[in-house]
Amino acid sequence: MENSFLDFDKAHFHAEPAFHRGKNIIWIHFPKDFKLVDVLKKQTIPKWSKTKQCWYISDNTFNRQLFGLELKVIGKDALQKIKPINQPALQNLIDHMKLKGLSPNTIKTYTLEFAQLLYLIRDFPIDQLTPERLKSYFLYCINQLEISENHLHSRINAIKFYFEKVQHQPKMFFDIPRPKKPLLLPKALNTNEIKKLINTTENPKHQLILKLVYGMGLRVSEIVNLKIQHIDSQAMRVLIQSGKGKKDRYVNLPESILQELRIYYKTALPKDYLFEGQYGGQYSIRSVQAVFKNAMKKCGIHKNVGIHSLRHSYATHLIEQGTDIRFVQDLLGHSNIKTTMLYTSLTDQKKRMIRSPLDNL
Repeated sequence: MENSFLDFDKAHFHAEPAFHRGKNIIWIHFPKDFKLVDVLKKQTIPKWSKTKQCWYISDNTFNRQLFGLELKVIGKDALQKIKPINQPALQNLIDHMKLKGLSPNTIKTYTLEFAQLLYLIRDFPIDQLTPERLKSYFLYCINQLEISENHLHSRINAIKFYFEKVQHQPKMFFDIPRPKKPLLLPKALNTNEIKKLINTTENPKHQLILKLVYGMGLRVSEIVNLKIQHIDSQAMRVLIQSGKGKKDRYVNLPESILQELRIYYKTALPKDYLFEGQYGGQYSIRSVQAVFKNAMKKCGIHKNVGIHSLRHSYATHLIEQGTDIRFVQDLLGHSNIKTTMLYTSLTDQKKRMIRSPLDNL
C-alpha cells in the first residue's frame, strides 16, 4: 500500500538545524529506505545536498513542529531590529516564561507581541515607560494599526506579563482599560453530521480516532498523547494526562467503542501510544487534522470548522441530554465554569421553540 502523509512518523528521522548556502535549514538524517523518502516528500519539501549527501528542508515553524524541534520564538533578523539597550529585556521575558513553564505557543505569542513594542520605542529603555506612554501605545495599536480586540488583548497580556511578572510592577496596569472581547460561540456539528462523518470514514484507525475525539471530548493534542496504559476498560475511564494547563483528568470511555477498540489493538499492535505512525512512534497532530479534513470533504459537510468542533459537539450534546454543567466542566477540563457555560447558548431548546412574530402574520 502506498505510504500516506497521514501515517508520517518521525521515529526514524533525525533532524538537525544548520546553516547551509546562506540559509537556515534543517538536515534530515534517516536510514536508506525509499519508503522513508516517499513519506518525507509527502509531508514536506526536501532538497538533496550532493556535497553533504543528505536531505534538508527549510528551517521554519511548520518543519520544526513536524520534527519536534524547539520552536524559535524570534528570528535572527527580527532580533536585530531591536536596539541593544532593550534586547536584555526580551531575553529576560523569554527566560521567565520558560521558568514558569508556559506552553511553547504562549511563549512565541508573547515574545512576538512584546517585540512589537520594542521595535517602536527603539533606543528608549523599556523599563522607563510610564502607564501614560503605554496607554498611548495601545491607542496607537487601535487607531493606527487597527488590530482586533482579541489581538490587542494578546498584546496587552504580553506587556503586562513583562512588567508584572518579570519587573514586579503590579500597579502598572490598574488604570489601563481593556476593550470588550467579542463573544464567539463554539462551532459544533449536529448529531446527523457526526454520524455522516464517522460512517463515511472507511479506514478503521481513522474512524476510531474521530469516534474517540467526539466520544470523549478530546483536544487534538490529547488524542495523539493518549497511551495504552491510560485506558482502563474495567472502570470504563481514560486518563487524559497533562492536558491544557498541564492538568490531568479522567473521562468516561464510551461503552459502544470497547469492542472496536479491542479489535483495533489486536490488529494494529501499538506499542506505547494508542495511535502510532506507520513506522511506530507518536501519531502527529497534523495527521489527525488531515483525517478530519478529508472526512469532512468526503461526506460533503462544508462548514468552516476544524477537528476541535468535535469537542464542542461533545459538550453541546452532553448538555442537550441533560448532563449537569458541573460534570461537563470536569470532563472538558475547564478551570472556569464560565467557559463551559458558553455551550448553554447553543443548547437552549425552549428558546428554539419560540415562534417569530413574522410566522403569525
